[in-house]
Amino acid sequence: MLQISNRRVFLKTAAASCTTAHFLITRMNANPLGLPIGLQLYTVGKEMDADPAGTLKQVAAIGYKDVEVSPMSKISTKDLRHLLDEFGLKSPSGHYMLPDLLANLQQKIDQAKELGQQYMVVTVPWVADPSRVKADPKDGEMGFFLALVHSLTLDDWKWNAEQFNKVGELVKTAGLHLAYHNHNFEFTPLANTTGYDEFLRLTDPNLVSLEMDCGWVTVAGKDPLAYLAKYPQRYHLLHIKDFRKGFTPTTTLMAKQGAPVPTELGRGAIDYAPIFAAAKHAGIRAFFVEQEPPFTEIPALEAIKVDYDYLKNLRA
Repeated sequence: MLQISNRRVFLKTAAASCTTAHFLITRMNANPLGLPIGLQLYTVGKEMDADPAGTLKQVAAIGYKDVEVSPMSKISTKDLRHLLDEFGLKSPSGHYMLPDLLANLQQKIDQAKELGQQYMVVTVPWVADPSRVKADPKDGEMGFFLALVHSLTLDDWKWNAEQFNKVGELVKTAGLHLAYHNHNFEFTPLANTTGYDEFLRLTDPNLVSLEMDCGWVTVAGKDPLAYLAKYPQRYHLLHIKDFRKGFTPTTTLMAKQGAPVPTELGRGAIDYAPIFAAAKHAGIRAFFVEQEPPFTEIPALEAIKVDYDYLKNLRA
């Protein structure tokens, strides 16, 4: 009987040890929110243009499970979805432009559904009359875009909120969610507020969700934790990026003097542990690495491996 009793004790102890070991291993391999680590494919945009299949294969091999992807001009939405399925990738959200949604909403909804997306994220605001924007033609589309976003007034933000509420209702009726992704220019002071705060005040939380780009919020001199605490249920998505230490906060997008220099996660100025700790109390459904070009030190596909490993091992 003594031997049987000892054997039972041994088996119970061994089982408990295995359970503890499994828990520790799971914790060691878990990211801060327990969600799939995602990648915004803009980060590897040049690689996607040159070789979509090969790029997605490498993204999946690193360990990414989610990708944020927009319909592409060089490959059909059907073929893009086929590649995502082939490499075991899902696209819970994609980026879209407001003028495209205003002009061709049903087409964009159909594309989002074909890609398996739940969120249609608008990346920049617009204006009712683009002809008013004064830009040097030699600066091309980027010059026009920069002139537009830096010319925004509170009335423009009011107009944007109205458009987002209208589009958001139609997107919701289609079974999807509309969201807005910030940069840093939204935080330019306007009267006693900012465009971003006015946009949040005027948009319907039931129709317009938010994708916080934590890097750009920090570059603007604002605190991601404060916004997550104030609007926990409005933030459904996060962008995770970093910049080298020593930058001067700015609300000028692509500032030439003292511009923040992009870098890999864990090698820059932003401590993401407290941000993820705060995000646990928000309604986050997905998060995505988005490293800004240029990639001057290591190639993009190597950089996203550094980013992935940082998040995989981060504790919050």
